[in-house]
Amino acid sequence: MSITSANRLELLQIADAVAREKMIEPHLVIEAMEESMAKAAKSRYGAELDIHASIDRKTGELTMTRQRYVVEEVENHFTEMLVEDARAHLDSPAVGDVIVDELPPMDFGRIAAQSAKQVILQKVREAERARQYEEFKDREGEIINGLVKRVEYGNVIVDVGRGEAILRRDQLVNREGFRSGDRVRAYIREVREEVRGPQIFLSRTAPEFMAELFKMEVPEIYDGIIEIKAVARDPGSRAKIGVISYDNSIDPVGACVGMRGSRVQAVVNELGGEKIDIIPWNDDAPTFLVNALQPAEVTKVVLDEDAERIEVVVPDDQLSLAIGRRGQNVRLASQLTGFDIDIMTEAEESERRQAEFAERSKLFMDELDVDEMVAQLLVSEGFASLEEVAYVELDELLVIDGFDEETAKELQTRAQECIEKIHAAAIEKARALGVEQSLFDFEGLTPEMFVALGEDGIKTLDEFATCADWELAGGYTTVDGERVKDDGLLEPFDMSLEEAQNLVMTARIQLGWVDPADLVKDEEEETEAVEEGAEV
Repeated sequence: MSITSANRLELLQIADAVAREKMIEPHLVIEAMEESMAKAAKSRYGAELDIHASIDRKTGELTMTRQRYVVEEVENHFTEMLVEDARAHLDSPAVGDVIVDELPPMDFGRIAAQSAKQVILQKVREAERARQYEEFKDREGEIINGLVKRVEYGNVIVDVGRGEAILRRDQLVNREGFRSGDRVRAYIREVREEVRGPQIFLSRTAPEFMAELFKMEVPEIYDGIIEIKAVARDPGSRAKIGVISYDNSIDPVGACVGMRGSRVQAVVNELGGEKIDIIPWNDDAPTFLVNALQPAEVTKVVLDEDAERIEVVVPDDQLSLAIGRRGQNVRLASQLTGFDIDIMTEAEESERRQAEFAERSKLFMDELDVDEMVAQLLVSEGFASLEEVAYVELDELLVIDGFDEETAKELQTRAQECIEKIHAAAIEKARALGVEQSLFDFEGLTPEMFVALGEDGIKTLDEFATCADWELAGGYTTVDGERVKDDGLLEPFDMSLEEAQNLVMTARIQLGWVDPADLVKDEEEETEAVEEGAEV
């Protein structure tokens, strides 16, 4: 493998040919050759030596050199030299100088040549991987066309031009079967750099894939006149897509459907017959949900924003349609809106309302010692608790048919006396549980709350101050992608998260754990940061 004048130019031609074939820069191939030849020379002269190879980019001439460094104290005799010894090579050597000795031409031999070849291949492979990563790292979120190269254990390996990508079997639409040579269109879900090289992960089940397909088929989406706000898919079966138009003259649903369904049909064909419901987007969550549950009719919607839950009432004959086959329709509507959905029929809702009516009526009959008719009148007017009757404005009771001022005052007096008895019993029970006076003296908690706290082992103001707001008011956490309800100690008393935060912070201030001045300072800094962000 000695480099003669006859094949110096051939060396450059080989480097250029490899660079073109692998689509990398020629200088990377030459650098790989230089490193491989230096390694081969070390196997001949000694691995301890610091040997460098240099190929002239114009003539292809190879120069091999040995480098030694001038130091104050020698630790490695093969690569270092004292100043006095360096005078034989340099006129006025100094620490840090490099002594370069040119090595004579050599025949590398078969083993050295094989080693050099391996280094070249490795370096070219690394350069190829780096080029591939640079090309695809900014293409996440795009649709790409490729050719199926092979199928391994259900995973499809796709040739995407300057590299390979993987389409895992869980990212394939059901019943899809690809063979070598098939053309495939997929969504670039992730490009990740790993030890074995860059990995390009594709998907045909991602909701974003459908959104990108519509962008290709509907010019109004590409131009930004229509926006896809949400997509929910049951890959291979059914999908729902929410769209909004920023031009009042353009119907978003009609534009996505196209003339005689041509646009939506093109997407359906690409997805193997997946049925697509195109729904007009609405910022009002209940209205959007009614649209999302189509083709089922909805008679009533009750929204609980804190719990991110919507209760939907449908006619009895629409229940199966609203739920869909195996719960598909309601599941997709839930994904599209971001709310958990409870569906009940009108009969079920009526039954529940009657049960609530009877329960509240019995409460008033038992606690206020009134007959059934008076109790039912109170419930009919929207009164749901003793507190509402006891502390409401007198005029609100007087508007009830048959209620005069004397009757209204008597009802309030009875309600207040009943509440006082309940509170007294609760205080006694809390004391029996060991709740201390420091907690009783804290404002903002009711006697029933003292009982709930005492039963959970919170008996002092110090213990209360260590509570987290969500422990008191409840909340939601995400476990394995699903929202899980966390019950709060004081949640049955309708305590909000904000109220819990205020109570806990007030307790910490009273105990001296927190300086109110620091809170004001933090609020001011936060306000300034928000204002600065708005200006930027």
